[in-house]
Amino acid sequence: MPVDIRLTYDDFCLLPNDGKRYEIIDGELLVTPAPMSLHQRVVTRLTIALGAFVDNHRLGEVFVSPFDVVLSFYDVVEPDIVFISKARASRLTSKNLQGAPDLVIEVLSESTSRIDRTTKLKLYARHDVVEYWIIDPEKPHAEVYRRGPQGLEFVTRIDRQGSLTSPLLAGFSVALADLVEIRI
Repeated sequence: MPVDIRLTYDDFCLLPNDGKRYEIIDGELLVTPAPMSLHQRVVTRLTIALGAFVDNHRLGEVFVSPFDVVLSFYDVVEPDIVFISKARASRLTSKNLQGAPDLVIEVLSESTSRIDRTTKLKLYARHDVVEYWIIDPEKPHAEVYRRGPQGLEFVTRIDRQGSLTSPLLAGFSVALADLVEIRI
């Protein structure tokens, strides 16, 4: 009988804490370097805005990477930002999220762009992710995908003058330009 060599969450827990980002998709290890300042600016500002909105309206919780999202035995990812609604709160454990969050947000960097746009889009479509935002801070623009009859479907592209909104977060809005501009 052949030995299954795919990596699992147990293997993932043994990886070093060395500043690199580790993820497992279909049992294969993905390693990316620490992100650049523009990426971190967008993640930080969006986490602050989204977190405050979710907390003020008691909608659920927002987590920022590194935070393990265990989608299956062979799929463990660390999205930049995730929102978990009250309805999915039972998926949250003291160690990780067991199952899909409602909203996944990935901010592109040179080393993750291809994976975020293809591999992760397909992965999130296979699982129960309701909405997926891909933000390209260099352009800047964002792509929004929502769950439809065929899985995650492209809904809209937001440019620098636009704002990120979601039916999951009625009343939430953040201008894309506010996420990327340098303020110092």
